[in-house]
Amino acid sequence: MTEIDSNSLRAAMLEDAEIALLDIREQGEFGQCHLFWAVNAPLSRIELEVARLVPRSGARVVVTAAGNAALARRGAETLASIGYTDVSICPATPEDWQAAGFTIYSGINVPSKAFGEAVEHHYETPSIPAQTLKQMQDRGEDLVVLDSRTFAEYRNMNIPGGVSVPGGELAYRIRDFVASDDTTIVVNCAGRTRSIVGAQSVINFGVPNRVVALENGTMGWHLAGLELEYGRTDRFDAGDPRSLAAALEMRDRIVADYGISTISRAVLDDWRWQNADRTLYLLDVRDPDEFAAGHLPGARSAPGGQLVQATDFQIGVPGGRIVLADDTGVRAAMTAHWLVQMGYPDVHVLVDGMTGAQEMAPEPVPGITPIPEISVEELSRRLGETDLAILDLGESRAFRKAHIPVAKWAIRSRIGETGPALPEAGTLVLTSADGRVAALAVEEARALTGAEVVVLEGGTDAWLAAGHEVEGDPAYPADEDCIDVYLRAYDRNADVEARMQEYIDWEIALIHQIANDPDVEFRLGPVA
Repeated sequence: MTEIDSNSLRAAMLEDAEIALLDIREQGEFGQCHLFWAVNAPLSRIELEVARLVPRSGARVVVTAAGNAALARRGAETLASIGYTDVSICPATPEDWQAAGFTIYSGINVPSKAFGEAVEHHYETPSIPAQTLKQMQDRGEDLVVLDSRTFAEYRNMNIPGGVSVPGGELAYRIRDFVASDDTTIVVNCAGRTRSIVGAQSVINFGVPNRVVALENGTMGWHLAGLELEYGRTDRFDAGDPRSLAAALEMRDRIVADYGISTISRAVLDDWRWQNADRTLYLLDVRDPDEFAAGHLPGARSAPGGQLVQATDFQIGVPGGRIVLADDTGVRAAMTAHWLVQMGYPDVHVLVDGMTGAQEMAPEPVPGITPIPEISVEELSRRLGETDLAILDLGESRAFRKAHIPVAKWAIRSRIGETGPALPEAGTLVLTSADGRVAALAVEEARALTGAEVVVLEGGTDAWLAAGHEVEGDPAYPADEDCIDVYLRAYDRNADVEARMQEYIDWEIALIHQIANDPDVEFRLGPVA
């Protein structure tokens, strides 16, 4: 197995060449310390995640695990087994990283979070605290509150009176929400990044209204002692905005002002033929419902605002080609103008992005070797049998909310370390959300038990869809055991408000951290 030391890795990362730095620890571990441009690809899900993050199997990949060389080797071996041909490991510890001149970061989505803070400082994006917004609402002032998070997040909790308009839709649809130039536009998210970038998107788009970000989002609202709403479904109207003509005009100005590259379908097709030499991302930045109704073959759904807020969930090779597509070019142009400023060197907008052949098939998933399965109906009949055990390898947060009765939880790549003692005989049923992680774990489980190992057909999602009984326990797994995810403040069982404030403080401090990191260079545009 080829190894690379920290000094050589840093030199390679600074060359702007195509390189993917994959940290294969679990997300909770990754969130404790990592490198700025490292992308988290947990070993427990790597076969399912890596094709999205690194779509070209010949791309240069460096695997790291913060000094756990054995774990890094397992990751590199897995990548080689599924066709990646240029894989090495960096066995260095965080201390080695620092000695080589790297800056160490905590948290997840760090490039995007740091960029949001840089946007606020550079453009002096205006904001208002929660109490000020509440006072404006109580006085009946002319304002709209637009929630830039995903619709699922909005439904979970929202600022009273807010409407779901995810970040990529904000500038595209903003004129449909303001009847007057005197209407104040307030953009919120859960914390800071999407509030700031969303508000600045609307400002950059050129509306004459007063536009502000809600300082610290729903967390700031909660910390101010104000009540949130739950379960709301208010959202933007589907289809083209009524103000499409104005949006197209502003699109052209954004493309010109920020030097956004546009390409034709012919150029895209040529690049696809070159996929052996260059990594290519074709990202559809429309709303997920639009993507599901029809999209270009080979495209992946990456709604614009969420892409900018979490680039490391979609782009594992920062030096790769990024092509953004939508039906009008507005959302693609707005997304591109942020990615260019983040420093991505090869970003393009596809002109007439939805013309030609489309498909409705879901995004491709890696093939999994056929495995023995048990149906939901059969498991339901056998649930009370004493020689049957169930092991759920899905996300710990989801397990806490709802799991099959008597099921225990573990992390797929560490069943022996994180799960219960497995039975020596009988039947062991593996499950996960859709069953794919469970299917990947069959051979690993067989090595740890003498029981027959089967996978629940369709996973826990199928069990839930069938209406069968479930259990939930917010304390199992315990917070400290949920290393598979980076727990948000409101996922925790204690000190929730303290964790919220800690998170906000972490975001704010990123601007100072990147100011002292010579390896981070954003390319922010002109200030009006």
